[in-house]
Amino acid sequence: MIDTKALGYVVIETTDLAKWEHFGTRIMGLMVAPSLQEDGVLYLKMDEYPYRFRIVKSDKDRFGVAGWEVAGPQEFAQAVRELEAAGIACERASPAACKARLLSEMVAFTAPGGLRCELFYYMRLDYLPLISPVGVKGFVTGFNGTMGLGHIAAATPDLAASHRFFTSVMGFGQTDYLHLHFSPDPADPGQGLHFLHAANPRHHSLALFQSADPLPGDLVHLMVEVPDLDTLGAFMDRVHAGGVRVITCLGRHTNDRMVSIYVETPAGFALEYGFDGLQIDWSNYVPTFSKRESHWGHRWGQG
Repeated sequence: MIDTKALGYVVIETTDLAKWEHFGTRIMGLMVAPSLQEDGVLYLKMDEYPYRFRIVKSDKDRFGVAGWEVAGPQEFAQAVRELEAAGIACERASPAACKARLLSEMVAFTAPGGLRCELFYYMRLDYLPLISPVGVKGFVTGFNGTMGLGHIAAATPDLAASHRFFTSVMGFGQTDYLHLHFSPDPADPGQGLHFLHAANPRHHSLALFQSADPLPGDLVHLMVEVPDLDTLGAFMDRVHAGGVRVITCLGRHTNDRMVSIYVETPAGFALEYGFDGLQIDWSNYVPTFSKRESHWGHRWGQG
């Protein structure tokens, strides 16, 4: 199996780079990456990595790609072999493209269920400090960013096939399974949600949501974590002052204990902005089965 370390970066497509620059810097508190310049591309930085968000000019507003990190060249070569053995078509990035994005090597592929992915190693760290234009002191990404930028929740029309691929090929571990009912109808079968962890302490780097319906922005949500409640509270003030649509009010999740709020991004998918998420020692962890999403809060449509 591939030893996937973390969610290294995301690629987002946009019809309006200025809108994403405002949202990323003035609302989220990221900074424009000082060490990269590329026509039609906005790079946003949050930690020791030169960037975590690659926003690309497009004719669509949507989530583009999840960039998964492996440890090094040997692990990368083995990962490509395993993907191809599993019947996954891999498109290798050119040396020039990797150089422009500060990656050593990278391949792109589409996972069962439709999630567009890239696999890479050795992004060249610039160690430049985050200088947030709104005073965010930092984000929770681990020592030198080893926990990744956060997590994503992606929809899949075939939950079993997607889960099998990410656990048996990509090497993710099971953290939790949540079964949700959105209707009071007792005949409603509900929808499943697998929470999967990579090789870092974050409770989950990927969640897979059972849904055949298209979702706004081609994603359920993306999560970033801040170190304290005051930073989350200041984000909530910026959201209200900026007229950003609030999707759920503040709440605390049951499985990863995250205190968070969900808002709409310029791409249409949700951003979860939270703090106090669990970090787990996987050597003695037993996966859970949950029936409830939050201890409190996270009411839809309430600020």
